[in-house]
This record gives sequence, C-alpha cells and structure tokens, in this order.
Amino acid sequence: MRSIAIISRFTCPPAAPMPMPQRCSFFTASLRPEADSPGPSAKDPIRMQTISLNHPALEFCGAYEVQATPLGMMLRRLPQRVTAQSPDPGLEVVANMPSGVRLTFRSDTQQIALEVQEMALQIKGEARLPMAFDLYADGAFVGTCLAAKGPTLVLDRMRMPPGVEITPGEACTLHFDGLAPGMKTIEIWLPVCGSVELRGVRLDAGAAIEAAPAPARRWVHYGSSISHGMEAVSPAHTWPATAARSAGLALTNLGLAGQCQLDVGVARVIRDGRFDVISLKLGINVVNLDTMRERVFAPAVHGFLDTIREGKPGTPIVIASPIICPLAEDHPGPTIPVKGGIRVHPRPPELAYGALSLQRIREMLERIVAVRRGAGDHNLHYLNGLTLFGPEDVHDLPDGLHPNAAGLTRIGERFAAAVFGPGGLVPMIGAAGAV
Repeated sequence: MRSIAIISRFTCPPAAPMPMPQRCSFFTASLRPEADSPGPSAKDPIRMQTISLNHPALEFCGAYEVQATPLGMMLRRLPQRVTAQSPDPGLEVVANMPSGVRLTFRSDTQQIALEVQEMALQIKGEARLPMAFDLYADGAFVGTCLAAKGPTLVLDRMRMPPGVEITPGEACTLHFDGLAPGMKTIEIWLPVCGSVELRGVRLDAGAAIEAAPAPARRWVHYGSSISHGMEAVSPAHTWPATAARSAGLALTNLGLAGQCQLDVGVARVIRDGRFDVISLKLGINVVNLDTMRERVFAPAVHGFLDTIREGKPGTPIVIASPIICPLAEDHPGPTIPVKGGIRVHPRPPELAYGALSLQRIREMLERIVAVRRGAGDHNLHYLNGLTLFGPEDVHDLPDGLHPNAAGLTRIGERFAAAVFGPGGLVPMIGAAGAV
C-alpha cells in the first residue's frame, strides 16, 4: 500500500536546487546553527567536531541534486523541472524520498552523529513508516539508527481522490558508535519512507576526513513502489540495494512509488547521467492507475528508450516486466486501495478493448525488446518479472501488490544473479572495471 498518487491541490514548496557535479552531489550553501536535539543515544558534542555540509569529502551518491534549506539541505532524486511537468504532486513527494541515496566519505572516526529532521509517510490507520539510516564501513554493516520525531505526512488512500495532512515534529540527532579505528570508507544509506533534511554531521574531534574513492561502475534503475522499497527492513535492503551490493555497483535508484509512468523527463535524466548499466522495471503503475492503453503504451516505451539511446547508444539496458499481482494478471486496472489490499473493478466489454493487464504488458514488453534487438540494438535485454517473483512467492505478497521485506530481498538476489551474475544478461559480478 505504498504507491503514492496525491490530490492535485496538495503542493510542495519549492526550494533552490543546486546542480549535481558529474561524480556526486555537493552542498554549497552555509548552515545556520541550531541547538542539538535529543537522539537515540546521548553523546557529548564537545568531544566531536562539526563537519561543514559543504566539505568536499561529503558526497551524496544516488542523488540528482541538493536543495538549500534555511537550516541545512535536502536531497532530490529528480530535478524540479521534471516533477513540475507532472499533474500529480505525488511525483514531487517521492522524488524527495532518498531511496538508494548514500552519504559517503572516508574517516578514522569511531563515532558519527547526524542531525536530521525527517518527514515520514504514514498511511492513515496504519503505523508511521520507519525512517531508518544504515551505516556500512568498508562494505560491512555496522548498525541502523531510527529517527521518529519529525513531521509526518499522513495519506488517506480510502478517500477518492486521496487526502493529505502533515502533522508537526522536530529534529533529532542520530549517533553511530563502535566503529573500528583507522581510515575506512563510510557509507550511510538514507531512509526510503520519507524526506530528510540533513542539518549537521559530526565526527570524533581530530578525526581525519577525505573523499571516498570514485565508484568504478554505476547502475541506474527506474521502477515503481516495489523498486522504491518502503517494505524493506531498512534502506540498504530494498531490492535494488540488495542487487547493487551483491554486484559491487554504485546505485542510483529511480524507483518512484506510484509514479513509474514513463515520464520523458525521467528518460532525459537517465540519458544525461553517467551510468554503465540501466534497468527499467515497467508496467505495474500503468495498470495501477489505468493510465494507458495498448495504443499508447508501446509508443511510450519506444519513446522512452529512444530518448535514453540519444545519449547512451551502447549502454546495456535491461527491461524487466512486472512481478506477479494476482488481481491484475488478466484483469485491467485501475487497482483500487481497500483496507488490507487492493481490488479491481469490472468494466463493460465495450471499454475493455486495448485495456492493459499484466499478462498483456509482459507480452508487449517482450515484443518491444525483440523488435529493437532485430533492428540492431543488441545491448537491450528482456527479463520476465515472474522469474523474480512469481506464483510460488505470493505468500510474501501480503496486500496482493507489494512484496514484504523477505520478498524484496529475494527479488534483489534473483535480479543480481539473472542480470549481473556469471552467464547473466549483463555479467558484472566478479568482472573488473566498468562495462
């Protein structure tokens, strides 16, 4: 129940975006100081040094741009020029959720403090979704911190159109302890279930800090809420994150809950970015919102690919079709939220011609890839989503649409093997250098 389509009268206030350098995003605005807020554990800030958010060693991998705020910075996965083109402000909301974004640097610090104000999503009638931060050092998991004091965006999906309400909250400070001595590469995975304003970074007093090594191979993935990963146990365990860590790839996750609608602006972002491999998991959101029929869907996919190929003529692209969604397999959308799951609505025969079910979308995507490969694009590949999560996996599909945490892990493992593993569509595990 994490797909997000929001009433058109709800808007997000704009902030001044700052463009992303080729390697990663950097913040270049100054901070206004604020008193320390209580966090999950108590540390003495006097023994720690504050790292300016414009320090060149701080990199935000997987973010497109940063936004200056009065007290710090926010990270975006899409530029505002793209979200502004959508009539659904849900695209703006999910673009501000940093799924797949990592704060990276190298340091010999043995503790890290992050001052944040997060705004989590909450489906009305359910618990506030967790805002988890995962810390890895030299690729090894260190720990997870939860932030729970920030504002909450409450989404009422039982209304039509859905309603939105924001409840107030406050900032907090998160502490990671027990890091090993010596220089190490720090990677902090930011939350997937809401937006994050980063207000401060502190390390041990006297700790050294330098930039992390540039990633050798970069992967961008575009998909739906299943790729966004709000059901994951923590941000490093969305299925794209699981696959990226397995294959040693630097991930940019454009999994956008409810918003994988083949927006041409997203294709331009992929076209213009520095990526060694591209994957597109298409179709489920088109059915969820019943946004296209056959006549429009096929040209939209071709146009999306044509746009990417303008700047990436030979980069490997994998198109993955939808995983199983039993109610929509042979029935067109929309899928309508109900308590505990979804339903579909019968339509008269005269409105069924050209309507898209998941079975039909898989057939069309496979044909689109075959047509383009036949025309010479041999770096385009098709992956049937049922091989990632199929009928035998429905026990891990509690609402009939979104896999649970175990299901997402399984998708990531299967995708890594089928695409990046030995004999895969784009073998990269164990390979040296970029594609």
